[in-house]
Amino acid sequence: MPPKAAALNDAERRVLAPLAAIYATRLFGLFLLLPVLALYVGGLPDGTPVLAGLAVGAYGMTQALMQIPFGTWSDRYGRRPLILAGLSLHIAGSALGWLAASAWGVVVARIVQGLGAVSGPVMALLADLTRPTARTRAMTVIGVSIGASFVLSLVAGPWLAGLMGVHGMFALIGVLGAIAMSLMLFGVPDPPARALPPPRARAGVLAAPLLPYYAGVFTLHLTLTAVFVAVPFALRDFHDIEAARHWRVYLAVFAASLALTLPLVLWSERSRRPVPLLVAGLLLVLALGALAFWHRDLRLLAAALALYFGAFNFLEARLPALLTEAAGEAARGAALGVFSTCQFAGAFAGGAASGMLLASAAGLPGVLLGAAIAALAWLPLAIRVETR
Repeated sequence: MPPKAAALNDAERRVLAPLAAIYATRLFGLFLLLPVLALYVGGLPDGTPVLAGLAVGAYGMTQALMQIPFGTWSDRYGRRPLILAGLSLHIAGSALGWLAASAWGVVVARIVQGLGAVSGPVMALLADLTRPTARTRAMTVIGVSIGASFVLSLVAGPWLAGLMGVHGMFALIGVLGAIAMSLMLFGVPDPPARALPPPRARAGVLAAPLLPYYAGVFTLHLTLTAVFVAVPFALRDFHDIEAARHWRVYLAVFAASLALTLPLVLWSERSRRPVPLLVAGLLLVLALGALAFWHRDLRLLAAALALYFGAFNFLEARLPALLTEAAGEAARGAALGVFSTCQFAGAFAGGAASGMLLASAAGLPGVLLGAAIAALAWLPLAIRVETR
């Protein structure tokens, strides 16, 4: 009989609020730069298209490199010291961006920002402080806070750039990082004491039983990047919606997607069979296929996007929740570090492949069909994941 699902208790809610705020404030600050950074760097005296692209991508590069070390160190030295160290690097990088007067200065600032790879330790800390039966629900709150930060940043980024300049936005991002650090210091309790993980446990994070989780998040973020490569072109070229108004579509779609995400979360809490995960994977494939064939119809495009994000939000919460159980307490941080690295690698692969497909004869439909095929290829692993 599957364990009874548990609502978040008072202690878990008190922990979840500051951890979600840490995630949201940090990512909101970083998302703010996405719509404006490339143009800003390209306009600096030594700015070039290559440096503009490097400034945008440098953060993801160093995040991908540092996720596994930060996760492993958090198992050995504790979650709190590693999270505080990562947030300190984030603040230092923001200060460098505020002071930067050249394109290379901005690139260096982004590299330093990215060195603070706290995603794995934060998720591991959340797992340490929540019960397994309530963990998917807790991680769903984190996922929704990330999605809300992204949508809000699409609205606020260009407006803030006009108000204070990108120079001032770096300062604001540093302030948000300081707020996140304060929440970590004063709002989150220490997790229960743990024994140091044996070397065998740390080595086990690359064992075959955990690979479906890593493959799942890699695929998930590959498809997300593909969607954000293709859909903006569809909205502009087929529906005459200016880029400055795309946020309205994303906001409406994100709100509608919660009507699917929440039932999937409740279903998964009541079932230990692979059905919820497999259904979400199938919905992901269906949504991407619908986007590929019916993106010229705005209503169908919006409905497919809502379906996609409903399934995406659920999988984004469910996969790490299951991984924390499968990896075990001793190697939880290291496993989530690998998991976070696979997120960034999937986003990079999705961007690179989508760019090539978009420039080829396959065009916009090919980008979305390619993403649907990638999601379809993961479905056999989805069955293996939730039956462990």
